[in-house]
Amino acid sequence: MLNVSVRPQLAAVAAVSALAATVGETSSDENLVKQIAVGSKPAMQALFARHRTYVYRWLLRFVSNETLAEDLLSEVFLDVWRQAGRFQCRSSVSTWLMAIARHKALSARRRRTEGAELDEKIEATIADPANDPEVALQEKDRGELLGRALTRLSPQHRQVIDLVYYHEKSVDEVAHILDVPPATVKTRMFYARKKMAELVDGAEKVRC
Repeated sequence: MLNVSVRPQLAAVAAVSALAATVGETSSDENLVKQIAVGSKPAMQALFARHRTYVYRWLLRFVSNETLAEDLLSEVFLDVWRQAGRFQCRSSVSTWLMAIARHKALSARRRRTEGAELDEKIEATIADPANDPEVALQEKDRGELLGRALTRLSPQHRQVIDLVYYHEKSVDEVAHILDVPPATVKTRMFYARKKMAELVDGAEKVRC
C-alpha cells in the first residue's frame, strides 16, 4: 500500500521532489494517471504532491476537522492508486479528484454520530496583499461579511459557491463533482448569489 502523508518530513519532501523529477515535472495529470495505472509509484507521488493541498483544503472545508480531513485525503489518493486504470479522461483529473473527495466526505458524514451536523464554514480570504492598507481593510471587512453570509446558506448552496469561486470550477465540473445536472448547479448558483447579496447588503446597512 502506498504511504502518503499530509505533512511529510524534510526527507520525505526531498524524496517526493526526486520522484517527481524522475517522471517529469511537466508531465500532464492525465499522463501521470496512466503511469499510476501500470503501478508507477513515482507518478503517484508526483500527482499527490501536485494536488494534495487544494484537495485537503476542500475536505477541511467540508468536514471542519483537520484529523478527519487528513484521513480522508489519504483515502482519496488510495482510491486513485486503485482506480487509475478506470479513469477515462471524461473530466479533468482535478475534477475527478474532487468528486472522489466529495464522496469520501459524504460517507464520513453518514458515519458520524446520529444528530451531529456537518460544519461547512467557508472563510472568504479575498484581500490582495498588494493593495494599500485602506483598500486591504475594506476588502478584509467585506470578506468577513461574505464569510458570515456563506455560513447562512444551505449546505447545497455553500458547496456550489465554494467550488465556483474558491476552486474556480466550471458549471460542468461542479455538476460532475456534486453528481447533479448542470441545470441544478445553475439554479443553486442563482439562489445562492441572490441570498448572499441580500445578506451582505443588509449587514452593510447595519454598519452604516
